[in-house]
Amino acid sequence: MGGHAGSRRATAVITDALALRAEELAAQGAPFVTATVVRAQRPTSAQAGNVALVTTDGSIQGFVGGVCAEHSVRLYSLKVLESGEPVLLKILPDAATDIEEGAGYETDREDGSITVKNSCLSGGAIEVFLEPVLPQPRVLLVGHTPIAEAVARLAPELGLKLERVEGDRLEPRPGDLALVVAAHGRDELPTIRRGLEAELPYVGLVASPKRGNGLVEELRADGVPNELLDRIDFPAGVEIGAVTPAEIAVSLLARVVEVRRGGTYKPVFDAAPAPATAIDPVCGMTVIPGPETPKVEHDGETVYFCRVGCKDEYEKSLLGSGADAGAPATAPGPTTAIDPICGMTVVVDAETPRLEHDGETVYFCCAGCRTKFEKEHLHAVAAH
Repeated sequence: MGGHAGSRRATAVITDALALRAEELAAQGAPFVTATVVRAQRPTSAQAGNVALVTTDGSIQGFVGGVCAEHSVRLYSLKVLESGEPVLLKILPDAATDIEEGAGYETDREDGSITVKNSCLSGGAIEVFLEPVLPQPRVLLVGHTPIAEAVARLAPELGLKLERVEGDRLEPRPGDLALVVAAHGRDELPTIRRGLEAELPYVGLVASPKRGNGLVEELRADGVPNELLDRIDFPAGVEIGAVTPAEIAVSLLARVVEVRRGGTYKPVFDAAPAPATAIDPVCGMTVIPGPETPKVEHDGETVYFCRVGCKDEYEKSLLGSGADAGAPATAPGPTTAIDPICGMTVVVDAETPRLEHDGETVYFCCAGCRTKFEKEHLHAVAAH
């Protein structure tokens, strides 16, 4: 695959403005993805350590490569936000194209990584680590007992947003993870009932089996159905032989973590509607249309492209086939050429480096290869 192109920048490079934006999003409880280039093979414009932030509307701030690579990063960042799991995204110009899915062609899915083909890359390849930053799940804590104080101290260390509330002011919200009642008899009945009716994933009561059973019978007599009563965890926590308040808090929070990571809990946040997507008919790239996305009107429809080069190729195909041009999906692929210096396959567009030699146009992946060609050929001719 070639050498590592990021030796000069071995660690993530995030600008002050980008770091401030990440802090603002986290403070607002807004989910986003941190996209970090961990490997870059020339010729690509990205370097290892480049960082960008992707928000729920698909917008991107920062730099992780050119427009085509950016389309892949944006689209798979939205998938990462949906799953909540980080992914190593490998964007290659020559991957096999067995499965079409997403930004380019998804060809290989391993644990923690996805490989996609991006035919727009001029022979280079990049790998980008997509890490979701999601709002911390809220845990509602009722009570001021020593056990409650221990829970309040330990919960933030587990990435939980603990919020202390009075029992008569409990207002669960969608996305809340747990209700922990450690009030030793104060307002327990209405508090637990409200948590059950709100369908919180976990409702824990710090109480002995005898007192817990008595409370359950009171709730049953008050009309709470058995399927809800069965969800009350008492004595709250995992059985570890806990005795001290801190030990009980550890066992209780272990149960909360178990519920959080068990696969049934899904965080809920105010997310923008999923952005619309379109398929570039030239290269097959999935595009998230925006104000700057290249596009043309054809047969009463708007056709979007990942870059200006694909748009130009599409328009040439329409001119060549006349008024009865076929549907966008039948447009030919992009024009390619071989860089005579490095052997790279180059997608030719208006910005591709080139020069005229022996009556032919020679294309290059980068200005460096063009300069080397000039030294080896044109200067050699001049010397004779």
